[in-house]
Amino acid sequence: MKTPAIIIALVFSITILLQPFTAMASNKTEEQNYKLVRQYRDFEIRFYPSATIATISSNAKTYRELSGPGFQKLAGYIFGGNESNTKISMTSPVQMDINETASSMSFLMPSGYTKENLPKPNDSSVQIKNTPDEYVAVISFGGYADDKDLKFYSEKLRNLLKENGITYSGNFRFLGYNPPYQFIGRRNEIIVKIDWKEK
Repeated sequence: MKTPAIIIALVFSITILLQPFTAMASNKTEEQNYKLVRQYRDFEIRFYPSATIATISSNAKTYRELSGPGFQKLAGYIFGGNESNTKISMTSPVQMDINETASSMSFLMPSGYTKENLPKPNDSSVQIKNTPDEYVAVISFGGYADDKDLKFYSEKLRNLLKENGITYSGNFRFLGYNPPYQFIGRRNEIIVKIDWKEK
C-alpha cells in the first residue's frame, strides 16, 4: 500500500524541482508583440498591432467549459492537424473571450506566418484570422485563473478605467501565458479595447 504513495510523492517532488526550468522554457516562448503606451499604478495601456491567430467559436459560458475543448481543437491544429501535417510552434498568450452570446479561444501564430501561408486546418471549426490594430487596457494577476478571477479582475479594470475617464468597448478578454504544469511564476491578464489617442 505504501508503494503508490511513494511514487506519487516522488513524481510530485520531481515536478516541483523542475519548475524553475519550466518557467525558463515558458519565458523563451514567442509572445505577442505590443507597445507599452502608458503605465498606471494598477494597470497599463498597450498598443497591439495586427496579428494572425487560429481561433474557434464556442457556446461556452465559463472558463472551464471553454478552456479544455478549445485548447484541444487549437492544439490539434498546431500539432499537425492541417493539410500539410505541419507542426507550428506554441506561442503566448492564449486568448479567451468568454461571454453570454458567443465565446471564442485563440492561439497567436508565430511571427513568420500569415493568413496566406498558414496551412489549412483539418478541423473546419478552426478559423485563421487577422486581428485589428487596437489599444487596450491591461490588468495582470498570478496563479491559476478561474471564472471567479476573471470576473473579479474584469470588474476591477472596469472601475479603474471609470476612475481615470477612459472609455472602453467590447468584451473583457482573458490572456493566459503559462502551460498548466507550470506552478510558479504564472501570469494572467484581463484586457479590453479602449478609445485612446496617443499624444
